[in-house]
Amino acid sequence: MTQAQDSKYRLDKWLWAARFFKTRSLAADAVEGGKVRIDAERAKPAKEVRIGMLVTIRNKDFEMEAQITGLSNMRRGAPEAALLYAETANSMTKREHAKLNKVNETGVRERGLGRPTKRQQRDIKKFTGI
Repeated sequence: MTQAQDSKYRLDKWLWAARFFKTRSLAADAVEGGKVRIDAERAKPAKEVRIGMLVTIRNKDFEMEAQITGLSNMRRGAPEAALLYAETANSMTKREHAKLNKVNETGVRERGLGRPTKRQQRDIKKFTGI
């Protein structure tokens, strides 16, 4: 999976190649915005990454800690991209708890009932205080 050992691997390119972000510019914006940390420190998009570094990625939907296990500047298929990192056990449990909490936060409606009626919407607004 790795290319020549003497080539440099930028953080934004690696994030894009590992399929955390759809485009390299989105990856660079996330790094600039402090959403991505390397070994618990803020980094710049051009930061050189190496195997063994701990990357923390925070997004609106998830927060993930991963150990870099492979290097690549080329975007490939998802199975190959998954070989570039290994998620930590602590991160996996946090994401599972967050997923369960997210399901419990939203109201569950029976399938097929459709949208709430005007009366139900008023009751919802009154209950939530909106």
